[in-house]
Amino acid sequence: MNLIKLTIVLFFNFLIFNCFSQTTINKKDKVERETSTTHKVMLIPFEPRLYLSEIDYNINAETKLTAKQIKHTFRDGLNDQLYKAFKTEKYGVVDLMEDTTKYKKDMEGIYQYLSFDYQKVPNQDNYQAPKKEKDKKQVEKGQLNVETNTEARFMNAKVTNAKVVPLLYAKYKTDIFVFINQLEIKAMGSKGPAELGEGNANRKIIVHYTVYTFDAKEINSGIAEQEFESTLNNPKKIIEKYISKIANVIATRVTKALVVK
Repeated sequence: MNLIKLTIVLFFNFLIFNCFSQTTINKKDKVERETSTTHKVMLIPFEPRLYLSEIDYNINAETKLTAKQIKHTFRDGLNDQLYKAFKTEKYGVVDLMEDTTKYKKDMEGIYQYLSFDYQKVPNQDNYQAPKKEKDKKQVEKGQLNVETNTEARFMNAKVTNAKVVPLLYAKYKTDIFVFINQLEIKAMGSKGPAELGEGNANRKIIVHYTVYTFDAKEINSGIAEQEFESTLNNPKKIIEKYISKIANVIATRVTKALVVK
């Protein structure tokens, strides 16, 4: 009889433990879902002048697209992939490229109050918003020498009018603002100033971006990169296969930043 009672007690303890564990997991999942669904993102595309590509000649030769068409395709395609990535993460999204006529005044107003500065690329494993650096100058033999810094840099966006972000928040209820600052497409063999050797064997896409909250706090920024083969000259395929990966990286970083915040 005692053995039977002991078995029953152990059985009920197991059930209670199992239910508690399940409840804990469900609560964690719920918190993670709420972290995403309670935010709404605005996607601000890069200004057309900040498109830098070394492969447009090759794209034109294969597709006959004009320089303007190529630029617009990548500008629209990058925002479209970001829209999909943030939707997958369960965010609400306002894409200013979705209707350029409707959002034209807002985009022009945003661009008017943006300034850009090349800063050190942040460490994404322990993110800290970049700070403005002081130029290190030395006088040697009567000559002024400015120290050359070969560390990786990215184009960071700064909002010069403190009212811009709160006004957009009030109008669109978007509390996260993703600024795409610059799009670079490097040709095979290109390299940065700190790189040695003959450069990359593949081409490379580099997206410079900055993310602000509705109170104009910079929660993430930097670059997202993706290499692709040197024989691919179809913008649509480049966007769908490779820029989509960059969009996923940026969306994941934003989610991580919000959890940390």
